Amino acid sequence: MALLKTSTTLSFRATAFPLHGHTTNTRKLHWKPTQAALTSSFHLPMRSFEAKNRTSTDDVKRLRLITAIKTPYLPDGRFDLEAYDTLVNLQIENGVEGVIVGGTTGEGQLMSWDEHIMLIGHTVNCFGVKIKVIGNTGSNSTREAIHATEQGFAVGMHAALHINPYYGKTSLNGLISHFNTVLPMGPTIIYNVPSRTSQDIPPQVIQTLAQSASLAGVKECMGNDRIKQYTDNGIVVWSGNDDQCHDARWGYGATGVISVASNLVPGLMRELIIGGENPALNSKLMPLVEWLFCEPNPIGLNTALAQLGVARPVFRLPYVPLPLKKRMEFVNLVKGIGREHFIGDKDVQVLDDNDFILIGRH
Repeated sequence: MALLKTSTTLSFRATAFPLHGHTTNTRKLHWKPTQAALTSSFHLPMRSFEAKNRTSTDDVKRLRLITAIKTPYLPDGRFDLEAYDTLVNLQIENGVEGVIVGGTTGEGQLMSWDEHIMLIGHTVNCFGVKIKVIGNTGSNSTREAIHATEQGFAVGMHAALHINPYYGKTSLNGLISHFNTVLPMGPTIIYNVPSRTSQDIPPQVIQTLAQSASLAGVKECMGNDRIKQYTDNGIVVWSGNDDQCHDARWGYGATGVISVASNLVPGLMRELIIGGENPALNSKLMPLVEWLFCEPNPIGLNTALAQLGVARPVFRLPYVPLPLKKRMEFVNLVKGIGREHFIGDKDVQVLDDNDFILIGRH
């Protein structure tokens, strides 16, 4: 918002504020509501590479199985891109249609923005013709969300994932204004997870935002009744809960799932979400899902991938591995479901505490 300096006042558009030590009797002070000061969003010009890789919102709406992909690390805490590429290739080989890069599961919250955008660009460059790349460029700061989303689309991501502002929560009108600054940039999935943000995005906000052609849909963690409320009104929804996704897909109209479990068993998750209603398979996977979320995600997933030998046992703090008892439980879960259904080709192991590396500075 520009400041116009005069000899007596500072003017914010139509509102005048006297400078300290000065008074004015000739002008009345008129307050205007916040929306009167909003200006149109201006974004970076679309580059030829970005235009060539542009994906329509309808293309994103058709995705059924999306994996919130894990970010593996080297012993010094940097990204292990070789292991990362292996993980993404395994998703593609098992029929996953999209990946969320740098989400909660991928620990975007522990990355610098430089790391974050680099990983999105790397994923697009290596895999963008085989799988849809959805960059988590949301933030509780609108300014950061705008800048990161501009950069994400500039490096070729197909869609953006946006969470509502957390910690410094805003009003419902503030939510609408926040999301409306990024929606014009490209296909967007809004992520509602009150257990992490402490604020629900209610249906009236989503219905208002659905007027934008760029809204691909909602990743919804508030249960299947909420999902049905949206699908009955033509809004695309992905379940954000692995334990509810089967019923959400086949009983409540969800398009699919944005999954954590598909990092480990992508083929079985494809069968669950795309292969038709299968309550027996859903029941078979429930013990694994419960184990994965016995502590906040991605602690269980990070532990599991290390035990399967597909990622180094390196954790960026504040995440730490599950305790030994849980690691032993995982070995039994793998044997019960069948090692052949899990990614990787090494035997599952029970790692000792001293096998893990915890990184504070990286």
